[in-house]
Amino acid sequence: MTQVQLPQETARDIPQSVTRALAEDIGDGDITARLIPADKQATGVVISRETAVICGQPWVDEVFRQLDPSCKIDWHIKEGQQVSPNDQLFTITGNARTLLTGERAALNFLQTLSATATLARHYANLVEDSEVRILDTRKTIPGLRLAQKYAVTVGGCHNHRIGLYDAFLIKENHIAACGGITQAVEQARLIATDKLVEVEVETVAELQQALDAKADVVMLDNFSPEDIAKLRKIDFGDTKVEVSGNIDGDSLQQYLGSAVNYISSGSLTKHIRAIDLSMRLVD
Repeated sequence: MTQVQLPQETARDIPQSVTRALAEDIGDGDITARLIPADKQATGVVISRETAVICGQPWVDEVFRQLDPSCKIDWHIKEGQQVSPNDQLFTITGNARTLLTGERAALNFLQTLSATATLARHYANLVEDSEVRILDTRKTIPGLRLAQKYAVTVGGCHNHRIGLYDAFLIKENHIAACGGITQAVEQARLIATDKLVEVEVETVAELQQALDAKADVVMLDNFSPEDIAKLRKIDFGDTKVEVSGNIDGDSLQQYLGSAVNYISSGSLTKHIRAIDLSMRLVD
């Protein structure tokens, strides 16, 4: 297991994400927690009820830091570690009201990001004997873009562009509005010489135009493995090849062994099921 460094941009985003999550959950106060004596202390244990790759520790820590910095969290596993059913993830000690107030927000982050990391680990394992990289997309849960992008890397896959600002992805409508692939690529080079330029193509003719324009990456949209096999005679030069379009864990291995460098899949971040976690007060 390789430890993934938390990107600075993501680290800066965590307090804001947690603040929003707590605000929408607590509102003007947790009325159920008021049933408990204000000074009661407690210890809670969080376990996993299924096999999973755990991701989201910084978000959990931030939830309880914002609610009550005196809460003490002891993690029993590392970020990115695979756990089994009934494994203890962490123990938390502090004010009982605080533990119960923060439970749902903390577990929401941990369940969702662990789900993303778990699926990413599965995809990464499928291509571990090849040089193909699995990329995510922008099809993320609104407000959790940076968090899910981080979880993808914890699982062992890789990030495509983070947003609309860090790379060009020229698609059908961009091409039409610019007057063609060549014009679109040329304009992109003028706008930002240091940004990667990728062109999505749907036909072999468009592919050749993108190659002639010296795009950094061509995305073969909805090309079947059979279609790609027919492209072996094409000289891609320094241009990298990405495939995309309804690709998931059941189909991505069909693209291995071809000229493909990258496989991008929105399912990494949108076709996820929250990991089943549970917190129980033990004291």
